[in-house]
Amino acid sequence: MSKYRIGPADLPHAREFMERPHGPASPGLQRVLNRMRTDPAGGRYVLVVIKPHRCWMLARMGEARGDPIELIEDRQFDDRAEAEREVFKRRWRALTGEVLSL
Repeated sequence: MSKYRIGPADLPHAREFMERPHGPASPGLQRVLNRMRTDPAGGRYVLVVIKPHRCWMLARMGEARGDPIELIEDRQFDDRAEAEREVFKRRWRALTGEVLSL
């Protein structure tokens, strides 16, 4: 069984996410999010809570389970929606090789 590949046909779903990062998600967007969240490759972008409900930092998972998380110190957010959009764009690029510019 092959995994779903994100591609140009998914751009409407990316636009949907950028407009409403906290949902609700259409079935097409949910398929894209599931693919982004279950990618087995290491180095996936994530958010780390610095101050609950107030500050988030972009980080990158290690290549293997148990590897330390790399904090990206110059990418802090005081708006969770903006932080989620940044993660989405970086995961999009990692999976498609394309910069998401909407």
